[in-house]
Parts: sequence; C-alpha cells; structure tokens
Amino acid sequence: MTETGTPPNLRELNKRRTREAISHAATRLFIERGFDRTTIAEVAAAAGVAKMTVTNHFPRKEDLFFDIHEELVGRLARTVTEREPGESALAALRRDCLTGLDRHDPWLGFSGADFARTIADSPALGARLRELNEQAEAALAEALADAVHAIPVDFESRVAAALLAAVDRAVSTEVFRRTLAGEDHAAITAAVRPWATQAFDRLEGALGNYAVREG
Repeated sequence: MTETGTPPNLRELNKRRTREAISHAATRLFIERGFDRTTIAEVAAAAGVAKMTVTNHFPRKEDLFFDIHEELVGRLARTVTEREPGESALAALRRDCLTGLDRHDPWLGFSGADFARTIADSPALGARLRELNEQAEAALAEALADAVHAIPVDFESRVAAALLAAVDRAVSTEVFRRTLAGEDHAAITAAVRPWATQAFDRLEGALGNYAVREG
C-alpha cells in the first residue's frame, strides 16, 4: 500500500523494487569491502543501474546502508502518537522497547555481527547513526509536546524526550556491543531486558503520569 492507503501502481512498484535492489547491492558491498572503500559507482554497477539512479534514491551514501533511516527517526514518536487510551508515553515506549527486545527487532540493533562490524569500522556510519538518534529524539519531543498541547515544543517536552530516548539508545548500544562480542540474539535479550526494565522503572516517578492519552 502507498501512504494514502491505495494499492501501488506499476511505476511505484518498479521504483520500490529498484530501491530495494540498490539497497541490497550496497549492503553486500559495504559488508564485503567496507563502507569507506566502496564507491557509489560500484554500487550502481552491482545493482545494474546508473550512478544517478542511486543518488536519486539515496542522496547520502550513508543512507544506502541505513536504508531504514526514516523508520529509525520516526519510531519513538510514532509509538507515542499511537499509544493506547489511558497509556502514558513512558508506558508505550517501555512496551515497544521490551517487545522489540523479545522479537530481536533490527531497530534496536539486532542486525547481525557483519552489519554491526561495518558500522564499527566506519567513522562516517557512526556519525550518521548518532545524527539519526538526535533526529529521533527531536521527533519524540515534538510528539510529546503535541500530546500535552505544548506547541511549539516546550522545555519539559525536550527534557522528557531526552530521558526516554536515552533508554532506547542505551539498549541499542548494549545490543550492538554484545553483537560485536559474538553473543547470539537470545543471550543478548536475556542480559539486556532486565536493565531496560529497571531503567524505565527509575523514570516512572518522574514521567509515569506524563502525556497520558485520554480514554
């Protein structure tokens, strides 16, 4: 489906398939050769498209690797926006994080050792990931401000977003670290889940009644 809820037409399907082919080719090359040593021209050749086609779909080289960057940026804000009646922002984000750990969600860093090592070996990818985290926190602050009718974004919403996003980042960082160390998904979840639960528990006193959705 498209963003409007209608079935995609042939042009949209072809565009989506081309984007996926480029992304898959780029990821394979980045993992095999390293991100910094792989050129856009090499990605285009591997995907069977023109170099301009690659840049039309992915204006930034880093986003060839983080092809789900829009999901990464919008996930926390969307979780708050779609929270259940009577549910606070904290409760919604706790539920999303713990569920993500249980299902080994790639948004939390469960992407495999090769993927994680490629990021670790590239300063450019590390910088882009930090930038995406900053954008996710800013989007979360906007969603929280909207939830408490504090538009434009107020100081309290920014503070709440920083605290809540910090738990998500800490979880992702630990998943990433343990993935690089060779631990399997089940072991990582078993180790990280209690810490994530404790972190959210510590925020309960400050944010447990913040941004509760009206029933």
